[in-house]
Amino acid sequence: MTRAARAKTLERNFILAIDGPAGAGKSTVAKRLAKALGFLYMDTGAMYRALALKVAENGIEPGNSQQVNKILQDTRIELVDRDGESRVYLDGRDVSERIRTPALSQLASKVSTLKAVRDKMVELQRAMGAKGGLVAEGRDIGTVVFPQAEVKIYLDASPEERARRRVEEINSRGGKANLQETLAETKERDQRDQQRALAPLRKSEDAIVVDSTSLDIDQVVSRIQETIGMRVVGID
Repeated sequence: MTRAARAKTLERNFILAIDGPAGAGKSTVAKRLAKALGFLYMDTGAMYRALALKVAENGIEPGNSQQVNKILQDTRIELVDRDGESRVYLDGRDVSERIRTPALSQLASKVSTLKAVRDKMVELQRAMGAKGGLVAEGRDIGTVVFPQAEVKIYLDASPEERARRRVEEINSRGGKANLQETLAETKERDQRDQQRALAPLRKSEDAIVVDSTSLDIDQVVSRIQETIGMRVVGID
């Protein structure tokens, strides 16, 4: 049986949930796995960053729940697969590149603490996952959004390694990032994500931990594919 045929047999309900802190490699790994399985890739972090962009454009303080809730009502966020690449649309605009900045990542972390925001995002994410055949990554996928997911992965890495990767990514795009500042921001975000009252970042009890600190992308993807193979008959 071909890989495409195997993926098709799982399409009806199979969901692979990948959680973990910022910089652990979730997006890259999830994209690779989605492509290999022929599944839809859901970047939940991009959805929050898209809303954060709208909040910033409207000059709204992230803690002002009343104003954030107001713009949330008429906000459209879509994830579109275009030629094998996931694009993010905010109210009809492609904002895929604009949302990939450290400032928006920090703002998204703050906006995501609002209950109305999380409720709306979870609603959109569950609607996308209703048909299955999905690889979803974020910080509460296996614990809140898709607790019924067939396979749950908690992808982690040391704060130092995650900060180093972030600096490398920013600088490769022509930006200028300082390692010590980025490490401080990484630890601050970890603390905020883990201690927030609403859907905090944590490992689901039935999730398998994969530490990517000393692994490259190919090794991480291979390890998760092995996990899927052990959990689901017919995937190699």
